[in-house]
Amino acid sequence: MENFKTAVILAGGKSSRMGFDKQFLKIDEKRLMDTLISELKTEFQDIIIVTNKPSEYEFINTNYRIVSDEIKQKGPLSGIHIGLKESKSKYVYFIACDMPKINLDYIRYMKSELLRTNADACVTEHNHRIEPFNAFYSSEILPKIGELILKGRLSMLALIDNINTHFIQESNAKKYNNNFNMFFNLNTPKDLSEYKDIDKNSER
Repeated sequence: MENFKTAVILAGGKSSRMGFDKQFLKIDEKRLMDTLISELKTEFQDIIIVTNKPSEYEFINTNYRIVSDEIKQKGPLSGIHIGLKESKSKYVYFIACDMPKINLDYIRYMKSELLRTNADACVTEHNHRIEPFNAFYSSEILPKIGELILKGRLSMLALIDNINTHFIQESNAKKYNNNFNMFFNLNTPKDLSEYKDIDKNSER
């Protein structure tokens, strides 16, 4: 199995604060999902979208695969679980559908860190918090995810704390993305408006 072949876009959230389904979000009249796929295709051979609305993607080309949660109603762990199960590589890159900035240089840096450490996951620390997406997880942690779900421990932090996680310090991450917009989430219409303003002046 190759080390880095698959990237997963998680599109199963409820989008309640945005007012419409974020997986169909458009920025400057272009679907954000299409932009994410196009950029990820430059670094990954296999793109998976985890969605609770698979029929909505029937009209789109075959540049990616569509899957739905196998274990239902368990939050982001459900998406991580099916993404890893369907992956074609040891390590899988995960990003949410409302994260508009792909930083390919940082993705390559995380790859190098995983090869160096042989960790189960690679995540970033920011403002004394953990960023669970724009991150890599190993397909070898599938049993651990099943165990946590059975115990009702459904937070991403529970997963990260129970596997061999490599943490990238904020100071190192900022070398690749000083304003950390690669971790920006579009949760509300206000976020979307602010992002458009930030993006015009952002430094990559």
